[in-house]
Amino acid sequence: MIYLDYAANTPVDKEVLDLYYETTLKNYGNPNSNHKLGKMANDLIKKSTENIAKNLNVLPEEIIYTSGATESNNLVIQGICERYKNYGKHIILSSLEHNSITAPATIMHESGFEIDLIPINKEGIVDLEKLKNMIRDDTILVSVCAVDSEIGLKEPIEEIGKFLKDYPNTYFHTDATQAIGKVNIDYSNVDLITIAPHKFYGIGGIGILVKKKKVSLKPIIYGGKSTTIFRSGTPVLANIVSTDKALDKALNNLKSRYEYVLKLYNKIIEHLSQYNFIHINNTKNSIPFTINFSIKGIKALDIAKYLEKKDIYVSTKTSCCPLETPSKLVYALTKDKSLATSSVRVSLSHLTTDEEISLFLNVIDEMIKELKQNGKI
Repeated sequence: MIYLDYAANTPVDKEVLDLYYETTLKNYGNPNSNHKLGKMANDLIKKSTENIAKNLNVLPEEIIYTSGATESNNLVIQGICERYKNYGKHIILSSLEHNSITAPATIMHESGFEIDLIPINKEGIVDLEKLKNMIRDDTILVSVCAVDSEIGLKEPIEEIGKFLKDYPNTYFHTDATQAIGKVNIDYSNVDLITIAPHKFYGIGGIGILVKKKKVSLKPIIYGGKSTTIFRSGTPVLANIVSTDKALDKALNNLKSRYEYVLKLYNKIIEHLSQYNFIHINNTKNSIPFTINFSIKGIKALDIAKYLEKKDIYVSTKTSCCPLETPSKLVYALTKDKSLATSSVRVSLSHLTTDEEISLFLNVIDEMIKELKQNGKI
């Protein structure tokens, strides 16, 4: 089995899983309870939160634990809109955002908010000049993903953050789900940051939303006591301490993992580039963890199914999108529906071996040979 879908989900790191298992067995007191076991659990949460905050260069009280990136993104869009609707009803998104951004934005649009999309240039980067012209007095939120989920395009988060400092009533959010643990980005001028541990070898079912102190939110989940007033629900100790461990390992090994994956990336790009009918959708701004390519005239799903028969697993696009639809991100970049219909995402990891990549490329060669024989290309 060759797994090349790490952008969708990563396997849990053994040390992270061991810590989760040990914590679950030994610390089962409710962190909200006033007895000794509860206080011990609460102390462990505080310790992990302090370390997570230190790694992210934020304050512990700026950490909100959620059920995952989808909830975090919904909390940002709905929470900001509902809290600041008396200040304005205009929000701006990039055209590369995940469905967990665009779907709640659509709901807000139905409630009377105006949504504008920032266009991207031919290299896949948001047009900063156009963004500057799009800001209005009633703009309350700008959301631009740090790295998109299909082409791996790294956006100029630092530049956008510096520019938006001049607009104190406009808050800046980035979905950093595909960036944390892969690339270094300075988030000091970002007001809200979405993080998903299952993308960097952590446990699934937990997410982090960093919310800077100056920002307020209207909660979307109400109930009992938690680690913050902005999201109710009993904190899950094992999820939090294991996330702390996963983040630690991801950031400490970021440079070596990046350099290793870059070699695999270059090998794939060089091999695919020999075929003039294969279009590489990546640009110079794509990070090496993601390769997106299209074979015009061949449906993406057919390519993925062929590979799956060979026990190789890739995605046609982000795993949260309907299978039969074209990739909206590839279309936003290329403006070519045929490329968007035939695009395949291969996502890499430090766990990917050179041998696996060689086998994958051999299967691609076999597939192309068959397509030629059948007169499909």
